[in-house]
Amino acid sequence: MRETTSFRATRTVVLGLLFVFAALPIYVILVSSVKPLRDVSGVWTWLPENFTIEPYITMWRTVPLANYFVNSVIVSVTSTVLALAIAVIAAYSLTRLKWKGQRSFSLLVLSTQMFPGILFLLPLYLLFVQIQRVVGIQLNGNYLGLIITYLTFSLPFAIWMLMGFFAAMPEELEEAAMIDGTTRLGGFIRVILPIARPGIVAVGVFAFMNSWGEVLFASVLTTSDTRTLAVGMQAFATNVSVRWNEAMAASIVISLPVLVAFLLVQRHIVQGLAAGAVK
Repeated sequence: MRETTSFRATRTVVLGLLFVFAALPIYVILVSSVKPLRDVSGVWTWLPENFTIEPYITMWRTVPLANYFVNSVIVSVTSTVLALAIAVIAAYSLTRLKWKGQRSFSLLVLSTQMFPGILFLLPLYLLFVQIQRVVGIQLNGNYLGLIITYLTFSLPFAIWMLMGFFAAMPEELEEAAMIDGTTRLGGFIRVILPIARPGIVAVGVFAFMNSWGEVLFASVLTTSDTRTLAVGMQAFATNVSVRWNEAMAASIVISLPVLVAFLLVQRHIVQGLAAGAVK
């Protein structure tokens, strides 16, 4: 079916409007981050009249942003690595091995995605309090509790995404490897994992992004020493005023790690998503 001129024009207009809608907030953040506070709080101008990079310097002194940055890296990277390690083994087991209750377990994992995350906030907090009272392990206010929380929410998505990749891979690949003398574990490590690398990378990036930008659970389960970047952004607002220019500059800095990670592995992400869609 050939595209008509009116259809192409309509498509161009719609895509252009969507691009403006998505890019406008980013532009506002960029412009606000290079303005003095009086210019941001006053009459808005689309171009900075008094260009300055001072907000990028003073934001580190106004808020302990470096500490929050380290906390976010520790929590996000640890929860992502653990989620991938567990999800790869679980997904492979659900697609290659036969065991009783396999289908029921798969449906149970999928059913966890039916409920909004806020529904688990109070039960999870009370569970952590009970664990500390009975066992003596403190999970509130430290890295461990937040890592377990993010791991819990990342695992179901990661397992189901990776199941699609493993299920579409011919079992003859592993059988051929085992005929050559390797074990099932060896075939999994040497044959399956390299083929599934695009899917693993795609799932890892999504898990990292969910942990990096999460606010609700981090605001409840952390203290001033373990506060993450997403929660620490609130410190730019005081009872008197809000340092909007520094907050916008911090937003740019916070977004850079995810942006850099995405640019570094974008080829694997595109391959993973495309392969997952086909499978």
